[in-house]
Formats: sequence, structure tokens, C-alpha cells
Amino acid sequence: MAASVAEVRDRLRGGLVPAVPVPRTADGALAVAAQEAYAAYLATQPVVGVAVWVHTGRGLHLPVEMRRQVLRSWRQAMGRERLVIAGAGAPPDAADCDAEARRMAEEARDLGADALLCFPPVRYRGDPAGIVAYHQALAEAGLPLLLFYLYEAAGGVTYSLDVLTELFALPSVAGIKMATLDSVMTFQDVARLLRRQFPGTVLVTGEDRFLGYSLLCGAESALIGMGAALPAPQAALVATRPTDDPARFVRLTVAIDDFAQATFRAPMEGYIRRMLWALADTGVIPEAATHDPVGPPLAAWEREDVRAATRRLAAVAGAL
Repeated sequence: MAASVAEVRDRLRGGLVPAVPVPRTADGALAVAAQEAYAAYLATQPVVGVAVWVHTGRGLHLPVEMRRQVLRSWRQAMGRERLVIAGAGAPPDAADCDAEARRMAEEARDLGADALLCFPPVRYRGDPAGIVAYHQALAEAGLPLLLFYLYEAAGGVTYSLDVLTELFALPSVAGIKMATLDSVMTFQDVARLLRRQFPGTVLVTGEDRFLGYSLLCGAESALIGMGAALPAPQAALVATRPTDDPARFVRLTVAIDDFAQATFRAPMEGYIRRMLWALADTGVIPEAATHDPVGPPLAAWEREDVRAATRRLAAVAGAL
């Protein structure tokens, strides 16, 4: 039975949802054993769920059967106690953006997803009515929605506060993930809108590069690609009230920012392979399963940089 909007909100608050990458081999195939090992690993971690088929998981680029196999793996590993949130959307060149997004949403529902993360409708940039209609089409699948405010350089859409006001009023909207990268003002403006007009709607941070500050701004949950490896320190940060234990909050923020600066850097699309590298460095998956066919080439020195940053964050995780 699908979770309700209220249930999704309650389960998100105070929790971490890793946006999970897909372990793949050099020829682009799913590394099946690595995928199963990865799912089993996260099932032992302090996360409230996972997000599949999203940007980190190359959801709009995965072959359909691989996509289905990935979601089945995560649904089985997470059980029913934890959320499986699935990305739903359509490539910019889709003949019918709304219809294709609706089909992906229905597929996620039929495979057992609890909620949808709405890929930004690039087709409708500058078209407020089209943006709203697209989200209404996704809602027809019958699952709670998380809106996704993604900065445009990463394939997102800049939503005006007027458009967001319309979207937040949709009954199926449980919350919004904010991933604005370097636009702190945009994050602040949306957080203020929620506080003033939609206090029940969950503000979910997707801000890997200013995670701690986004929590200070009012984010109640985190759905981040950085959570894909060594999630314990990040889960601890999300669960720590800065007013209750400011020293712990600052200590965790400093450690996590160090990891973010090694993994979320230019070229930004390289973060997916960097997170796969971090999983290999922690022994979760083999090095042969760290390929990202869609991502950019990365300089050789970055491999050691990620290895060193992973080692430092692992020490923090071990001390929790």
C-alpha cells in the first residue's frame, strides 16, 4: 500500500535519504553483484530511505530493464520500514514530455516506490502553466510528490515564487528538494516562503556544498548524492539540532564539508563517479563497478584526492 503524503512527510523529517548511483562496468552494464552489495550496505546504515532513478542514479539515461532491476533491488533491501523515492520525468527531447513523465511515474508506482522526486521539466522553462500541468500529470500516478528545484546548469528549472506557490498548493506535494549549488539567496527565499505560507511542507536540502547552513536555514531532511557513501556522519548532522549541541553540529559540518569539496567540484557532473570511487574505497563495491558512462572524464589526480577525503570521513564515521 502506497504511503500517504502525511506519512512521507513524517518519515522524512530529521532523516537522510541518499541519492544512490548505479554501479556499472566499463561496458555500461549493471554490475549486479555490486548493486546487491551496495543495497545491503545501505540497509545497515542510519538512513530513512533511498532515492533511485534521480540525477545521481542517471534515471533519465538508464535502459528501461536496468532501471527496473535497480528499483527492485532497492525495494527489497529497504523493506517497508524505509522509503524508496523514485525520480520521474522525461528527457528534454521527449515527443510528449507529460505523457513520458507520467509513464515513468506509473512504472515507479507499480514497482513499489513510496514517492516521486519530480525531474525539472526543462521543456517548460519560462512557461508557468506548463510547469504546473507537468506536475499535475505526475500526480496522476497516485504517489506523493517531492518537487525538485535544481540549478539550470545541471538541467534544472528556475521556479518563480509564484509558480512554487501554485505547486505547494497541490494536495500531492509532500515537500521540495532544493539543489541550487551556489545560490544561497534562492534557498533562503524558498525556505521563507514555506515558513510563511506552507509550514507543513517539508523542506528537503539537496545542498551538498552547504549542507550545514541549509539545515540552519530550516531544512528538515536531506536528499543528497553525497549521502551515497559513508552516510552516518551526514545522518548524524541532519539529526543534530544546532541549538542543542552546537559543538557537535559544527564538528560534523567541518568534516562533511571537507568530503563535499573533494567530491562535488568541477566538472560537477563528475560527482557521480567520485561517489562510486568513495564506495570502492570503503570496500562496498569493487573498483571495476565505478564507471559512469554519462559522466565526463576525470583527471587522474582526482582518484587519490577522493581516496584521501574518504579516509578522513571514514575516521569521523568510526568515531560516532
